[in-house]
Amino acid sequence: MAEYQVQSKQDQVNVRISSNINSFASERRYQKGITILELKAKLELITGTSASTTKLELHNKDDKFICKMDNDQALLGSYPVENDMIIHAIDNDPSRKVGEFEDVSKVEKYEIAEDAYDKMPDTVRAFKKRNKMGRFSEDYEKKLQEKEELERKESERIQVGSRCEVTIDNNLKRRGIVKFVGKAHFKPGYWVGVHYDEPYGKNDGSIDGNRYFECPPKYGSFVKPNCVQTGDFPEEMDFSDDEI
Repeated sequence: MAEYQVQSKQDQVNVRISSNINSFASERRYQKGITILELKAKLELITGTSASTTKLELHNKDDKFICKMDNDQALLGSYPVENDMIIHAIDNDPSRKVGEFEDVSKVEKYEIAEDAYDKMPDTVRAFKKRNKMGRFSEDYEKKLQEKEELERKESERIQVGSRCEVTIDNNLKRRGIVKFVGKAHFKPGYWVGVHYDEPYGKNDGSIDGNRYFECPPKYGSFVKPNCVQTGDFPEEMDFSDDEI
């Protein structure tokens, strides 16, 4: 067993773990007195690799190959492993595919019918119903109507074709041209479609295939009427080329 003895007095080592079947790495601390086979078993839960089909390599902190860790009975510390080095797991199982544990589209999702969920007693919806909160409050519909009426009145002062300045959540003001005013399919209430002077937007004047106005991609946006001020807002000039 002399050839398997720990090479340094340090009992533990902090290493980064990587593998050939996923793109993420993690940091772990291990006792240098465990065997390579025991280490492989621990790595199964971290990398998804199988201990029976996995080979280990030791890399330095810059990911340069140092040596193979190919003796299952040897101690981890019998290899020249130091803090911040990388232990790279290579799973040779041909059935394994790169990224198979990262593709969430393959994860089966639990779905429940709307009427079945509505009958369950211990859900957030049931709690809101019992306490008459949110859309289950007695005056919810009244508040919605009042909000929509306020938006309608605010939208009446905004004319399509007007220059405007948009302010959202006290962020930087953005200038553009009003291209649409009215109700839209994507959310309740009244909306103002703006063609910005610069590519500050999120769309090209259409959402979910429904077109409300024309503009280049990233120049269009829909905002609430209270965020829009119309008036003499000339297009801001870009003087960035005048300074180096």
